[in-house]
Amino acid sequence: MDYIIIIFKTIFFYFILLVVYRLMGKREVGQLGMIDLIISILISQLAAIGIEKFDGSIFISLVPIFMLLFLQKALAILSLKVPKTREFLDGKPSVIIKNGKINFKEMSKQKYNLDDLLMQLREDSISNLEEIEYAILETSGNLSIFRKKDERTNYPFAIILDGVVQDNVLKEINKDKTWIDNLLIEKNVELKDVFYAFYKGNKTFIIKKSDIT
Repeated sequence: MDYIIIIFKTIFFYFILLVVYRLMGKREVGQLGMIDLIISILISQLAAIGIEKFDGSIFISLVPIFMLLFLQKALAILSLKVPKTREFLDGKPSVIIKNGKINFKEMSKQKYNLDDLLMQLREDSISNLEEIEYAILETSGNLSIFRKKDERTNYPFAIILDGVVQDNVLKEINKDKTWIDNLLIEKNVELKDVFYAFYKGNKTFIIKKSDIT
């Protein structure tokens, strides 16, 4: 009888987790942010407890699972409405290599050592650091690599996200808010109307909110 119960609970929680992760909208572990990863681990643990526990209703485990799903969705919506929230929860990408030079200060700050860097470069079939123009450590832990003299992979710096100027990015490209103001005047667009603007190859590209609606 115990084996039948275990089989039933396993199948039941399999489909429950399938629904939950579909609702979370994630496809790969590498795409999970810090909060999503924590919630995923907690949900998995709750499902395991629900399968192992014989003397309680399986629905006791469902309540915290769906509470965590609600929390994840609420934080995702908040991150869209308030961009600073995403930065607070997930952090922000770090420039590890800039203009071909390794940023050891940033590596130390991110607890990211040279062995980690070299390993991820090897995974991308790069054996020589001199091949790299930029390397960005994403919040997922993945390393985005942009080679030198390759216009197709010239790194795009996001200078405005949903109407918010990215001060840290301006610092990276040696620009200031006056430059942004002049740029917006030149393009005849207001800051609040900008959905996404990026700087690439000494050129600036702006996508207005009206362009995506």
